[in-house]
Amino acid sequence: MNIIVIFDIDGVVRDVSGSYRRAIADTVENFTQGKYRPTPIDIDKLKSEGIWNNDWEASQELIYRYFEAQGQLRAQLELDYKNIVTFFQSRYRGTEPENFTGYICDEPLLLSSSYLEQLTLAGIAWGFFSGATRGSANYVLQGRLGLRSPVLIAMEDAPGKPDPTGLFATVRLLEEKIDNSSLIVYVGDTVADMYTVEKARRQDAGSRQTSLQPEKTWIGVGVLPPHVQETTARRDAYADTLRQAGAAIVLNNVQELTPAKILELTDVGSGEQ
Repeated sequence: MNIIVIFDIDGVVRDVSGSYRRAIADTVENFTQGKYRPTPIDIDKLKSEGIWNNDWEASQELIYRYFEAQGQLRAQLELDYKNIVTFFQSRYRGTEPENFTGYICDEPLLLSSSYLEQLTLAGIAWGFFSGATRGSANYVLQGRLGLRSPVLIAMEDAPGKPDPTGLFATVRLLEEKIDNSSLIVYVGDTVADMYTVEKARRQDAGSRQTSLQPEKTWIGVGVLPPHVQETTARRDAYADTLRQAGAAIVLNNVQELTPAKILELTDVGSGEQ
């Protein structure tokens, strides 16, 4: 069996609770003139809707919803999306155009390069599909993990999740190195990630009806980001949300997804097709 594992980055490879999510809160607070700073729970609630994978758009949406709660209409607001993006990036990336100096510099890593080496030794192909910009993704993958030319589909390369176009593109890149895969696992920390797997499964099933492509099994694996593990109640609620969105299993950390655990997923997947 040829196996591919594809990882989301934010909340899976790196902890973004003090970076991306902090930048969302800063941005919303700035554009509401200090009247509203969303809490981590507010941001999780928005992302649980499954369509706010892009944090720039999530920031804008939270700003809109704040003013709507004050009785204003969106059409009356003069929000400039480019200004929102610029402010967000000044916090997350930093203000120096050629260097990363912002919150991104302090993100804890959630996996090690040795974990990825274990997958390689087990004959498992792996890559990354993320809504992060290519520069931000490579900062962690190449700059901090020391990976050389990892397979990566980033924000600039495909529509945002839950559109599965980027997931399919990542699979195609990895299949250039192996024969056609029969098990594809996507590891993510949000509802949008799990929805992406479900959409990929449906589209793949539809394409098989009109072609001779071999059957594939698509599995979504949920990972709990560190910020939701502070209390048992919040951890359990977030895990339930991921399962309801389609996660076959939910893990506390991505490195719990060992080669042995991946092989166990073949039984889970066979019941979903």
